[in-house]
Amino acid sequence: MKRSSRTRAVATFSVSALSLVLITGCGGDSDAKDTKDTAGKPSAPAATAEAIGKGELEKVIVATADVEGYDVKPAGAAQQIVPSKDALTVKDAACEPLAYVLTGFAPGDEKAFVNRVATQAAPTAAPSAGSDADLDAAKDLLGSTITIVSLSSYDGDGAQRTMKAVKDAVSGCAGGFTFTAEGQEAQQFTKVAPGKPVGSGDESAAFTIDGKTDGGETTVNAEVVRHGSTVATYYALNLAALAGKKADTSIPEEIVTAQESKLK
Repeated sequence: MKRSSRTRAVATFSVSALSLVLITGCGGDSDAKDTKDTAGKPSAPAATAEAIGKGELEKVIVATADVEGYDVKPAGAAQQIVPSKDALTVKDAACEPLAYVLTGFAPGDEKAFVNRVATQAAPTAAPSAGSDADLDAAKDLLGSTITIVSLSSYDGDGAQRTMKAVKDAVSGCAGGFTFTAEGQEAQQFTKVAPGKPVGSGDESAAFTIDGKTDGGETTVNAEVVRHGSTVATYYALNLAALAGKKADTSIPEEIVTAQESKLK
């Protein structure tokens, strides 16, 4: 294969892989009052808890300056497969919270929502004479770990109910589930299993999901953590894993630590 053709093939795979995992959704607007529970103080009673507004969530979501070795950016329109949860159809409604996490949305009926995509570039050797810059960049992308981080806030006992729905889905959807994004082919996931949480908060739920890709079967990791009336979600993937290669798809602890430090 000629170098130019090989470059296009790798680049095309990268875009297809990102599209396959549907890595992002839209942030929701909110008129909620900007308030924030802190880790050292008791959370407000569920009946009186107020959601943090979108503006405040923007201030406390993880940024590039908070975690070394990662580039953290808002999700752009180019990666947005569906504009809202309404454009996503889940065959089993009980599994909806898991599908929402995998598509970058909030897992519950949030009042406000923001998300970020954190990318860690794989180390590469010095380019050789006559190397193709586009191919080198594609190789970097294929070796990268990508983590989708979202923060969502809820009124009343919404955050607690969201966590219960996630935990129920992890156990109730153990045999897998299927969802379809508007205008896209159905995405099939074959197994859901509990995982070990990386983060800490008022409560957390970690899980692994096995799914089908063009490269065969792959496993991704996700985690949902409640901090008072705010819920943080983390979803990690590696593009090499999507191609059927062995790769670490665990959620980077440094990203979780950085995010949780900003929620205290």
